[in-house]
Amino acid sequence: MENIEITNARQNNLKNISIKIPKHKVVVFTGVSGSGKSSLVFETIGAEAQRQINETQNSFVRNRLQHYGVPDVDKIENLNVPIIINQKRLGGNARSTVGTAADISASLRLLFSRLGEPFVGYSNVFSFNNPQGMCPECEGLGFVQTLNINTLIDKNKSLHEGAIQFPTFQPGGWRLTRYTLSGYFDNDKKLKDFSEEEWEMLLYAPEHKPRHPHKDWGKTVKYEGIIPRIEKAFLKKDSKENITRKDALNHVVITKTCPVCEGQRLNEKILSCKIKGKNIADCSALSVDELLEFITSLDTQTYEVIINELSTKLQNIITIGLQYLTLDRNTNSLSGGESQRIKMVRSLGNSLVDLLYIFDEPSIGLHPKDLQNIISIIMQIRDKGNSVLIVEHDPDLITMADHVIDIGPGSGKNGGKVVYEGTFEHLKTSKGKTGAYFARKPALRKEFRKPRGYLEIKNANLYNLKNVSVNIPTRVMTVVTGVAGSGKSTLINRVLPDFYPEVTIIDQSLFAASARSNLLTYLGISDTVRKLFAQVNHISDKLFSRNSEGACLNCKGLGVERIDLAFMDDIEQPCEVCGGSGFNPDVLQYAYNGKTIAEVMDLTVSEAVHFFTEESILKNFDLLLQLGLDYLTLGQRLDSFSGGERQRLKLTKELKNSNQTIILDEPSTGLHPSDTQKLLIFFNRLVDLGNTLIVIEHNLDIIAQADWIIDIGIGAGKYGGKIVFEGTPEDLLKNKTSYTAEFLRKHIY
Repeated sequence: MENIEITNARQNNLKNISIKIPKHKVVVFTGVSGSGKSSLVFETIGAEAQRQINETQNSFVRNRLQHYGVPDVDKIENLNVPIIINQKRLGGNARSTVGTAADISASLRLLFSRLGEPFVGYSNVFSFNNPQGMCPECEGLGFVQTLNINTLIDKNKSLHEGAIQFPTFQPGGWRLTRYTLSGYFDNDKKLKDFSEEEWEMLLYAPEHKPRHPHKDWGKTVKYEGIIPRIEKAFLKKDSKENITRKDALNHVVITKTCPVCEGQRLNEKILSCKIKGKNIADCSALSVDELLEFITSLDTQTYEVIINELSTKLQNIITIGLQYLTLDRNTNSLSGGESQRIKMVRSLGNSLVDLLYIFDEPSIGLHPKDLQNIISIIMQIRDKGNSVLIVEHDPDLITMADHVIDIGPGSGKNGGKVVYEGTFEHLKTSKGKTGAYFARKPALRKEFRKPRGYLEIKNANLYNLKNVSVNIPTRVMTVVTGVAGSGKSTLINRVLPDFYPEVTIIDQSLFAASARSNLLTYLGISDTVRKLFAQVNHISDKLFSRNSEGACLNCKGLGVERIDLAFMDDIEQPCEVCGGSGFNPDVLQYAYNGKTIAEVMDLTVSEAVHFFTEESILKNFDLLLQLGLDYLTLGQRLDSFSGGERQRLKLTKELKNSNQTIILDEPSTGLHPSDTQKLLIFFNRLVDLGNTLIVIEHNLDIIAQADWIIDIGIGAGKYGGKIVFEGTPEDLLKNKTSYTAEFLRKHIY
């Protein structure tokens, strides 16, 4: 029972893998993107462990849990109960905060109900979700929605010409008659010529019976200004119509801080209860490290248990490098890496043992210094008697593994085999790309490009930046470094564009695209592919579109069926009719070069290069190969791409540009070290075209190849926000205060 034993795993691209994975160890799975690591760890081991746990529940509960298919494997033995800690964002609604997600808010509420003065009630009233605690104006949200008069009203038109730009207020709409028949207005007069009284009556008048309405005005009908009318009908919590008019509302609604509670979400009575001059909202707005300082300064033996519990939870958040977060921050604003670390904190608090922890690249978004803290947490989890499986690219995490399993050698069809298994010490003598990376010695850039000028930032004070002035050289590659929360992104993504609005920011945000967009549509070649099928088969190209005549009738071309679980996250399952392809099964009788349209959509980029011969298609794939995205499939939905993949895909649009300032935020996210080399070649091409490249990055291989480095810190939050170092990588190595310098020295020497 000392190993998890897998016999003949064939999930996705796995080639009949049989392997024994040691328990009660930290086992790291490596390999290039698309090699099959996730297929083995998440879709085979994790899915089967989760499925078997779900099977133990009664049918009522089972029907409400995510359905895991049986993985394509002959046998898995000796599985443990799994805890899967992935990169999926915590999401949540406007009422979900870091405090609630990390299970800290409940302890803080308890503290205030015991120690706060004056006494205002028990712990539950300190919640902004409780009717007794919430601000009555914003209902505990901290913000209110109001209407933007400038987009709602066209002052150059009269009421008859459609001055009110909202459905059912337009000419012929029934709501407009409430104004045109009221007797208050000249319906042909331009609104810009209205008197102040007319404006007040039109927009804000409270409900009343008009004095001299038109003869068609209903006897019981009352008049009310446009703003209160739309707010009542569409913006109130219990409004029935706000869903149906979502797009129209987005156009005219603006969100602003609640004027009553000033964003603190709670009512006056609750906010009057204080500990050492601070109310609970003040405490939730402090960064975690500041809150810990405050909590430990409280001198009370009576409530020592609550204070110790709070301190432990806050210290855990600091340990994982999230000390810069505040408890009142919405969870839907957290990155995938931050979400994953919050989930880790929850696990530290439990006393269960002999579990199977599965992590998905816990290094993402972390400076090498922060990563040491994550490593210590992973060791704590193992030492409590648990087994830990990690899918990871980061060299520091691979180095600390008890056991390494390298999957490859390539991606897609060229992957799916075990290239190496054993201790880290022998990895560098193995044949795969991971072994080759560890076998070579990292090097610094030898020749540094000369700047052609500078982008100047003067006296920046946003968030934790402390009067920062810095010159960023142009026409070279500058790497901006520092621990998570030090102020890198604030300086480069927020302040720099204020000084230079023309900069191009390529970030990891979601594409502005629908769930129907895929890699081919992003590259702009889906029409070309459909036409190839149409010409060969002499039928309409619309048949080869999942958004048109070729769509599966059951799932409307999406390939998945969404199941609404009301109180839990929605889940998606492959469509039963089309098997997840999104195409009407009738369309699959037609082929091009021996493959159906569904089979073509399943090709990876590296396979597609050999399948197509058309130059107009192939030139698009060339850049993807250079950026290490050869494993992506042509039909992969854009909303399923990771942050790093999205960013590298956006980069493909930039190579034809020159004389631009391009900002990249952690472009190495999710990349195997061998693909980082490809990325550096790409960066050098961008700079050689005359562009200025500014890269926010923690990756030591990229830092070592910079022309210029700006290091921000020294720590995070209030301990950051200063320029620690500016200069070449060579000079950085001599710096004695920078954390980046400390880890770069270890990396190079």
